[in-house]
Amino acid sequence: IAPETALELSKHPLINGLKEASGNISQVAKIAQLCGDDLNLYSGNDDLTLPLMSLGAHGCISVLSNLLPHSTEALCQAILQNDLPAARSLHYSLLPLMKSLFCEVNPIPVKAAMPLVGFPCGSCRMPLSLIEPDHLALLQQQFTMTNQLGLC
Repeated sequence: IAPETALELSKHPLINGLKEASGNISQVAKIAQLCGDDLNLYSGNDDLTLPLMSLGAHGCISVLSNLLPHSTEALCQAILQNDLPAARSLHYSLLPLMKSLFCEVNPIPVKAAMPLVGFPCGSCRMPLSLIEPDHLALLQQQFTMTNQLGLC
């Protein structure tokens, strides 16, 4: 939505926050500038959590957190505590897995990945399909690499 629309929504007593998933960092900056503390912003894109929180977002509504809640929390806490070296390190370490979780339309990859952490959750309902075998292999490879870094 347009930043000006977000400003109008921020005035409504029943609207507390906004999941920002446009991918447009300039737009997020404008929303944060216009709304200030009147609207809580949350990153809706895992790969943009670090930059959006640096602009004032309060956290994220995350796909990655379904798979790695502790690592996602650690990233957000590092940003909130202004520990940018730790936040950048976590961000860069998690980025390949974040990207692989979007190799197909959500929620296909995350549902395919949940058994990797011991939570089999079944397949998606129609019209969604099973994950493509090459995408599953990519997801498993990225998860293994992330696990080797001690982040799983």
